[in-house]
Parts: sequence; structure tokens; C-alpha cells
Amino acid sequence: MADGLRRRTVISVVASGVVLGAAGCTSSSATAEHKFFSPHEAAVVADATARIAPGPADDPAEAGHPGAREAGVTQYIDTMLGALAGTASQLPAVFAGGPWSNRHTSGPDLMAMFIPLDPVTVIAWRKRLAGWQQQYRQGIAALDKLAGGDFTKVPAAKQDSILAKPAMDSFLTLLFEHTVEGMYSNPEYGGNRNLAGWKDIGYPGDSQPRGYTAAEVTESDGPDPVSQEPIVTEALRFLGVV
Repeated sequence: MADGLRRRTVISVVASGVVLGAAGCTSSSATAEHKFFSPHEAAVVADATARIAPGPADDPAEAGHPGAREAGVTQYIDTMLGALAGTASQLPAVFAGGPWSNRHTSGPDLMAMFIPLDPVTVIAWRKRLAGWQQQYRQGIAALDKLAGGDFTKVPAAKQDSILAKPAMDSFLTLLFEHTVEGMYSNPEYGGNRNLAGWKDIGYPGDSQPRGYTAAEVTESDGPDPVSQEPIVTEALRFLGVV
């Protein structure tokens, strides 16, 4: 991360793109047990994602803002990596159904009714997930090695320096992407626990079937208060947007 630029700002800016495509993420609903990670691997991922998106317990500056731990990001990643690990009779939980949930209306949660995959799509996703699984196995092992044996046992500052090493660039890119997804995607995919990510950025989530009037679609509801913050411009410049 750039000097003086808080992780929260970069994460929030990237989130604006994630929530718009939340229904196209690739994971599954949360479960009580891990589908892919061992307990230690899950602990390493929890610490690493908390350095990317820290919560109050990880950084005092984030008081009042949930982080990766609060949003259940590790569970999101774990259920994503194990999305096709069920039996043949279980529906692969890759693409949520919809078109809306029951967050703003009564009735069933249609987003939780995952779409069946055709055989060719299953093959493609198995290949994609196998690649990610290997990256996580190798990335977690590398974090432990650079930490002298156990990434979870070193201080946060040391974890930051390990994640910033050039050797971790590829894994950090993947981890950043999945952390943002786990923070802000539809909760049916296993992350965004208790809508923590959406509430933090003021996103109401899917509002269907109420819909929007023509005026709401075409007329401005006023300036975006976040865009007026100077640090947002810094974040956009850091990301190469401006």
C-alpha cells in the first residue's frame, strides 16, 4: 500500500465495482465447518486478509468499521475453494439465482437458489478452482516460511512486511481480490456477514422487487459524500483511475 494511504480507503473504492457485480461472484453460502482449509490454513488466511482489510481489533484507526474478520472473508474464500467438493447429488454453489433475495421483501431468498451448471461449465470451474487451491496451498506455506514457521505467531507489523515482499506479489493479488469479494459480495456467497461490508459503505443491497421509479433512475440524489473526500482522490490515483 502507498505511504499514508489507509487500506480502508483503497478497499472502499474497489468495493464500488464489486457490489455492482455481486451476483456473479464464485462461492457458496456459509457453513459451520471448513470445506477446503485446515484449521491452521484458515487461521493464516484470517490474519492475512485482516491485514488487507483490518477491523477494529486489527487497527485502532478502523474503530467503527468492520474488517475481513467481521465480514467472514475467510469463510467466503474457503467455501469458494470447496464449491464443487460436494457429492454429485448436491447443487454446485457457484452462481446465485435471483433475481433478488428476501432482504427487502417477504418470501424465499431467491439468491440462495443456486443455478445448476452444465457439464462443460463444471469442467471449467474445476480447473479454475484447482488453480486457486494450489495458489492458496503454496501461498500459505510461503507466509509461514517467511514468518519463521507460523505466520499467525508474528506481530501485525511483521505480517505486513511479509505480505509486501516481492515473492508474495502473485498471492497477494489473488488474496486482495478475494478479500474484496468476501467483504462486499452478496452474503449468500458466504461473506459480507450480517451485511457488514454493505453497511460500512452505505450500500442498501438488492432492493427488488420494489424497484426504482423513473425519477430515481434519471435524477441525481445529490453529491456522493465519499467522492468529496481528498483521500478518495489519492486512492483513485494510486489505483491508476485518475
